[in-house]
Amino acid sequence: MDLSDLNSAEMQKFYSEEQQRAMVNEMVAKLTSECWDKCITGTPGNKFSSSETNCLTNCAQRYMEMSMLIMKRFQSMQ
Repeated sequence: MDLSDLNSAEMQKFYSEEQQRAMVNEMVAKLTSECWDKCITGTPGNKFSSSETNCLTNCAQRYMEMSMLIMKRFQSMQ
């Protein structure tokens, strides 16, 4: 995509979409790192144990719930 061909509104939309992508990527990376460190205590094998699977699932759900709660709180403050 040649950015020089975009007008101001298109550029703003493009910038906003890129910011959203970056935020999602950052959230996924943080979630992966936090939950991995919390739930995978040994050297992983070919498959996760049931306790590791449950821990990763619960950790990811809590992380997403808290992220949504924080985002809604910030939006309500604006």
